[in-house]
Amino acid sequence: MNMYLNGFHFYADDMGRPVEAHHFCTHLTEDLHQCVIFDGNSEDSRLIGIEYIVSERVFRTLPDEEKKLWHSHHYETTSGELVMPGLPDVAENAAMRDLSTTYGKTWHTWQVDRGDTLPLGPPQLMMGFTAEGQLPARYIEQRDQRLGVSKQQSQESRKDIPVPAVAEGANSWQSGQVPQLALQTVPVRNRR
Repeated sequence: MNMYLNGFHFYADDMGRPVEAHHFCTHLTEDLHQCVIFDGNSEDSRLIGIEYIVSERVFRTLPDEEKKLWHSHHYETTSGELVMPGLPDVAENAAMRDLSTTYGKTWHTWQVDRGDTLPLGPPQLMMGFTAEGQLPARYIEQRDQRLGVSKQQSQESRKDIPVPAVAEGANSWQSGQVPQLALQTVPVRNRR
């Protein structure tokens, strides 16, 4: 894992439940990253989810039903909400330029925001914020202070990153209806 990203997700069906997400990622191909997500960046942090990140080229090839599971990174990267603590601005901005046209499919397996002490229930589909004011300012302020970063400074240094329109089908939560997993009992097949 050679890339550390810090940002925020929310439960696809509840924008009132933001979760700070510490991503540790690697490139599998030019068009695909895979990330493990923790609730912190210290050795006692808990693994709370995964995110797959694909290029816009790949996203556009997905079936419409699949696209509903993905969120854009356009706002996160250019707003300064997504940061890479410890990197010089030049390196961070180059990474954000690359990520600005990508899409993420994120599942959290541990609902730490509820205070759960174990990963209970089915994985939850998560989404990313797409506009200023959706994430309460206190989350950004606390994160920035703790990690020694500044959303405002990051946003200012990234103002030259061009942001194309979001591809159709992403950010399904904006329609008011989203997919979310629920457990169901099914028969066991090929039982031996």
